[in-house]
Amino acid sequence: MNLIEDIVAQTPELQRIRRDIHAHPELSFEETRTANLVADLLSQWGIPIHRGMGGTGVVGILKNGDAPRTVGLRADMDALPMTEANQFAHASRHPGVMHACGHDGHTTMLLGAAQELARTRRFDGTVVLIFQPAEEHGGGARVMMQDGLFERFPVEAVFGMHNMPGIPAGHFAASAGPVLASSNEFRVLVRGKGGHAAMPHLAVDPIPVVAQIVQGFQTIISRNRQPSEIAVISVTMIHAGDTPNVIPDTCELQGTVRTYTRETLDMVEQRMGEVAHGTAAAFGATCDFEFKRLYPATINHAHETAFAREVLRDLVGPERLITQTPIMAAEDFAFMLEQVPGSYCFIGNGEGAHRDTGHGQGPCLVHNTSYDFNDALLPVGASYLVRLAERWLTAPRTTSRRP
Repeated sequence: MNLIEDIVAQTPELQRIRRDIHAHPELSFEETRTANLVADLLSQWGIPIHRGMGGTGVVGILKNGDAPRTVGLRADMDALPMTEANQFAHASRHPGVMHACGHDGHTTMLLGAAQELARTRRFDGTVVLIFQPAEEHGGGARVMMQDGLFERFPVEAVFGMHNMPGIPAGHFAASAGPVLASSNEFRVLVRGKGGHAAMPHLAVDPIPVVAQIVQGFQTIISRNRQPSEIAVISVTMIHAGDTPNVIPDTCELQGTVRTYTRETLDMVEQRMGEVAHGTAAAFGATCDFEFKRLYPATINHAHETAFAREVLRDLVGPERLITQTPIMAAEDFAFMLEQVPGSYCFIGNGEGAHRDTGHGQGPCLVHNTSYDFNDALLPVGASYLVRLAERWLTAPRTTSRRP
C-alpha cells in the first residue's frame, strides 16, 4: 500500500482521538462534544470553520491558491441508542449510547485527512470538510442541505466512506450505480370489534386480518414486483391485546420497505395500501395505512466512482479493490448524491480480530453491541481522502450525471 507516511506516523494520535470519541458517544443532533472536538482541532490546524449547519454540524473550508475548483469530503458523527457490551478501556461511558457503526472512525479519518491537507497544501482550490450529524436518525445530510450546505459551499463533487465488517481490513469496495437501498417505514392499524374470546362470532377479530395482510404483502414481492428489480418488505412488529380471553379492538403492524428505484417503491407503496384496505374490508374491519419515505437509495455516479477507483487502485493496489455488491441497508449520504455528483465507497473493517481484550461475545458487525472500529484503518482511510482531494483538484473538470 502507498499510504502517506506522515499520516501513518500520526496513527497513535488518530487512535487516541478515535477512542476518545468512542468513549463519549452522542445521539443524532446531540453531537455537541464531538462537534466541539472537531471544531477545536480544525481551528488548531488553521482551517476556518462554520458551525450550526444541521444543528450540530461542522463545516471546514480549506482553501489554497486561486483556482475555482472544489470538492467535498463527508463524515458522520452520531452514535446509536444501544448499550455497549465491550469492557475495554475506551468503551462507552454513556449508558444506552454506543458507537456501534464506526462513525467515530469515519470522523477521525476525515480529521486525519484535514490535518495533512492543511499541512502540505498540495492542491489548488477548495476542500469542503463536512462533519455531519444524525446519519442514524433524522437524516442529518438532508437537514444540512436544507440549511444551505451546497448553496453556501458549492462543490463539484462529494465523496463519502463507510467501514464494512467482513471485507478484509485495508480493502475497498467501490461501484457505480445503486450500492445501498432506500429506507422506508410503514404502519397499519386494523380496527375490528372486540369481544369475548369464547364468542368470536360476535366480534370482528383484527388479529387474523393482520395475519392475512402480512401474507398479502409478500405477494407484492413475489407477484407484483418485476423480477429484475430488488425489493424487500419486512414486517417487524405486531401488537395486539392485553389478556388471553379477550379479542382486542385493534391490531397494529409495522415494518420497513427497501428498494433501489423510485418506480418500484411507488408500486410497492400503492399495492401495500390496496392490500391492507382490501383485506380489512373483506373481513368486515377497517384500517389506517401510513407509509413514510425516509432515505432514498444511495446511487453512485459513474465518473466520480471511476475516479475514486483509480485513486484507490494506486493507493492500496488492484488486489485490494473489489466491486461492491449492493446491499439493502440505507444511508443518508443518498440525499447529497441526489443534489451533487459523487461516490460512496466501503473500507474493509475485517472480521473483528483487532478488538482489544474485553470485547463482548458477539460478532464485530455494525449495529452490534460488541462492535468496535478497526484503528488500523485510520491511516488508510485518511490517506485515501487526501489523495482523492488532491487529484480531484488537479484533474480536468468533468462530472457525470446520475446513472
